[in-house]
Amino acid sequence: MQVNKIGNNIDQTYISDKKRDQKIKTGVMLTSALGVGTALAHVAKRQGFSLSPSKIMHTPVKDWAIFGLYNKNKPERKILHLDDPLDIIEIASASVVGGLAGGAVFDDKKHLKSKLKESVNQLLGNVLVPIACVGAISKMYGKHKEKILDYVPQFKGSGNFSKISNKVLKALPASILTIGSLGLGIFAGNRVSNVLNEKIFHKKVKRDIKTSDFAPHVDDLGMAISMMSEKSPFSSFVQRVVPLFLCVPGIEVGTHREE
Repeated sequence: MQVNKIGNNIDQTYISDKKRDQKIKTGVMLTSALGVGTALAHVAKRQGFSLSPSKIMHTPVKDWAIFGLYNKNKPERKILHLDDPLDIIEIASASVVGGLAGGAVFDDKKHLKSKLKESVNQLLGNVLVPIACVGAISKMYGKHKEKILDYVPQFKGSGNFSKISNKVLKALPASILTIGSLGLGIFAGNRVSNVLNEKIFHKKVKRDIKTSDFAPHVDDLGMAISMMSEKSPFSSFVQRVVPLFLCVPGIEVGTHREE
């Protein structure tokens, strides 16, 4: 009977801890989303969109800043652009601030110091360094684009096969450079995080690259697609999901605890 009682106590403690952790994660997700939403509204306003509730309510949902997609038949239609590194940095920073605030409110205060450290790691290692790498390569490619494309082979003929193949071939240099620069950025960001842990935080912990580290870089993919095809429904769609993925750094910060 005593063994069963101990077992039941352990089960109850485990369930209680799981519920508490889920409550913390839910709260942090909400505060991160709030931070992202606030920054996104600021970016939209800066690009000329109205934040007036009455005007928004009288605007068709498909024309809202966050939903509007590029339409080649309506090139004059105003759409929200999220391919500027400064806009991405603003939204990511707001996500981190929101996640940190959520962690401070919903989690035990003894974990706040570790969350502050993680916020620095996320901003430098998962946002600023990768964006800097992709941005630098994108700028270089844009400057030498015509010369680079001159070396790309093209099929002769006017058939659909030739047109599609030539379009794909023309997109290859930018695609390869983008994937390479993003990989370099994530690797460099990971090294920066390890240096921060060892030299600044005096904690010898090797920070490995995690699957979640790739989530914030969908914005870099959006920048790359915009660079290859500045005006297309697909590029504007990719930019619309960027804010969703930029919630990840904030969630990582808010739920972080020292190992």
